[in-house]
Amino acid sequence: MDKDTHGQNGNRRCITLIEFLLVLIVLALLAGMLLPALSQSRGRARQMNVEPVVYHNTEEYDYYEDTPFRETRANPLSTFSIDVDTASYSNLRRFVTSGRLPPKDAIRIEEMVNYFDYAYPPPGDAHPFSLSIEQSRCPWNEAHPLVRIGLKGKALEERELGPGNLVFLLDVSGSMSAGNKLPLVRKAMKMLVKQLEPTDRVAIVTYAGSAGLALESTPASEAKKILRAIGRLKAGGSTAGSSGIKLAYDVVAENFIEGGNNRVILATDGDFNVGVSSSSELVRLIIEKRQASIYLTICGFGMDNYKDGRMEQISNAGNGNYFYIDSAAEARKVFVTDLRSNMYAIANDVKIQVEFNPLRVKEYRLIGYENRILAAKEFNDDLVDAGEMGPGHTVTALYELVPPPGPEHATAPSELLYQETRPSAQGKASGEIMTVKVRYKLPGRNDSHLFTRGIAEIDTPAAPPSNDFRFAGAVAALGMLLRESPHRGDLSIDEVIEIAESTVGSDAPSYRREFVELARQCAPLIRTAAN
Repeated sequence: MDKDTHGQNGNRRCITLIEFLLVLIVLALLAGMLLPALSQSRGRARQMNVEPVVYHNTEEYDYYEDTPFRETRANPLSTFSIDVDTASYSNLRRFVTSGRLPPKDAIRIEEMVNYFDYAYPPPGDAHPFSLSIEQSRCPWNEAHPLVRIGLKGKALEERELGPGNLVFLLDVSGSMSAGNKLPLVRKAMKMLVKQLEPTDRVAIVTYAGSAGLALESTPASEAKKILRAIGRLKAGGSTAGSSGIKLAYDVVAENFIEGGNNRVILATDGDFNVGVSSSSELVRLIIEKRQASIYLTICGFGMDNYKDGRMEQISNAGNGNYFYIDSAAEARKVFVTDLRSNMYAIANDVKIQVEFNPLRVKEYRLIGYENRILAAKEFNDDLVDAGEMGPGHTVTALYELVPPPGPEHATAPSELLYQETRPSAQGKASGEIMTVKVRYKLPGRNDSHLFTRGIAEIDTPAAPPSNDFRFAGAVAALGMLLRESPHRGDLSIDEVIEIAESTVGSDAPSYRREFVELARQCAPLIRTAAN
């Protein structure tokens, strides 16, 4: 190699070294300018009490107050719609297993109690469900009686179930990309498809920035085609929920099966942000789309931006039920174990009205059902929407009573100037504490049916309360502790665990055992919150 070549290589190395040094100088200058600015920014954030964190939890729950005690003389009637939803319990489980308590408004006690089945007697031939009553002492206040009202729907054979016309309305927007959202939705829908009969049909509507038909109505006999369509779903884009709802109802109507199970199954985190997106507007949309024989099942998924209140309102407006799917095990419970109860209806617009005898009951309180309360006159109005009940379903309602001459919990009514409110002769002569009325419609019918039962007073029950009664009381008590209800009495979390543990029984699906463990996990969280 000659001297010129060596000289050229040396010059290149010098130039490269100079360029490197110049880059270092530029970087140093930039750092000198940026670091003070960043420091000032942090200082301003501290002065404004603003944490420089990007993450936000935007979960939403509707506010409600616990149902108060009512003075029987002024308010003898208690009227409400049944509720078969269970979303609150599985959502509670999601919070507690992650080591934190849920927001108080995430707790709906009736949905916790109704997550579990109870051994009510099956119905006879007169009505599609039975009515059972049990009374004993209230576990959180021994001075008060607790009354449990139970309904049990009749079981249906496979041949009695009409063919299904199902539309899966699946949220595939960007907010559904997390592992506990769309991937879990795919698993859940595949579980459901594998339970269907060849005569059933499935269509898939998806929505992100806009709605689309991912699979036209297809016989369940072509299960592989349906499963492939589910497997192809991917998340991305904004959330145009209203357009998806409109399209899903249109597809159900186009393929309507007379006497069949015509149903939209919506799977979402509820974070609608394109088109109609407010809760009130979506409820109006569902009411417009609601038809007597089209049902709506809503399944919530995910966390952090979960919109619980919105989905419950939509479900209530759409002849529907509402579940929260926090795991593959919960998906199996909803879509396999309890499939018939959850996806078919034996009675629509089921309402309960209780009339209390003021000579036997001074005050009463319905535990839970705060957003299902109806006006007394709505009980006899067949145009008023109420809850649906599926085959084999159990529904439970609990009333805490104050017998005379008990202490005042409710505000005493003012004396009336122009009319008298006195107990009737029947009220004086009767030993009944209350009368329970149930009104319902058969699927596809607009006229309602009514049955009534009077409940005799039991000062000292001859038999101890059943395990079912005590377990339901423990579940309700945990709900009141989590809500810090003013009516929670003096029952501790340890006593709740003790009662629940003693009433587990055989519990083949292990749901009650899981509740005991969940209550144990709640215990240190409740104690910490109280301090």
